[in-house]
Amino acid sequence: MGRYSPKQIINVLVFVVVILGIGYWFNDALGRLAYTWRWSSVPQYLFRADIIEGASNWVAGPLLVGLWITLKISFLSIIFAILIGLFAGLARISDHLAFKWLAIGYVELIRGTPLLVQIFIFYFFVGTVLDMDRLPAAVAALSVFTGAYVAEIVRAGIQSIAKGQMEAARSLGMTYTQAMRHVVLPQAFRRILPPLAGQFISLIKDSSLVSVIALNDLTKTGREVIASTFATFEIWFTVAGLYLVLTFTLSMLTNYLERRYHVAER
Repeated sequence: MGRYSPKQIINVLVFVVVILGIGYWFNDALGRLAYTWRWSSVPQYLFRADIIEGASNWVAGPLLVGLWITLKISFLSIIFAILIGLFAGLARISDHLAFKWLAIGYVELIRGTPLLVQIFIFYFFVGTVLDMDRLPAAVAALSVFTGAYVAEIVRAGIQSIAKGQMEAARSLGMTYTQAMRHVVLPQAFRRILPPLAGQFISLIKDSSLVSVIALNDLTKTGREVIASTFATFEIWFTVAGLYLVLTFTLSMLTNYLERRYHVAER
């Protein structure tokens, strides 16, 4: 068998059989669908050439513009969600009952109601009261929603650190804030990084829901392109691929950070 064990060979064969089976099923489904594919109509919605004084000027098409809006919404929401989640998570373990119960109420309220409903509330109620446009309302809804989950991740990460770490830091003369900042939180960050990454990947996918308030993100742009081209499957597959690019990039960044801090911890 050389350097490959029988178990490894069997695993490879099972993997190949599964892939071939999925491919056969997919090909059979396409045959039953009797759909005429029009992939040639997709590139113009990613890039298009504007002719200016006889010269071609390549500009982003509607799908890439929608992708940029989705990226901007997701990035801003992640930043605010981290801030909200960090403060709410610290409040959850605080000795101040007012802060603790406010944080508990916030987490339970947000996690107990659907994101779609919260988007409507932020846009039609909070947005109207505070005179917020669609983009700030969408970012606020996603930030508050994700912040509740980040708060629980932060709380669990902090409580997973041995109490002796805090006691040792306080015995060295550190204040509670200094001990939390320099001793507890750095250790907790290494542990909460994987669940945080999963939550932020979910946020990117959940951002597609903001299309319900007529925000021209990637999902809404995809629907508009489909309405004009009737290339339903081609556009949705393209939209799914663009979302995959965002989530895969974030996943690779998280893996890099995990390896880096794992080495630093050793």
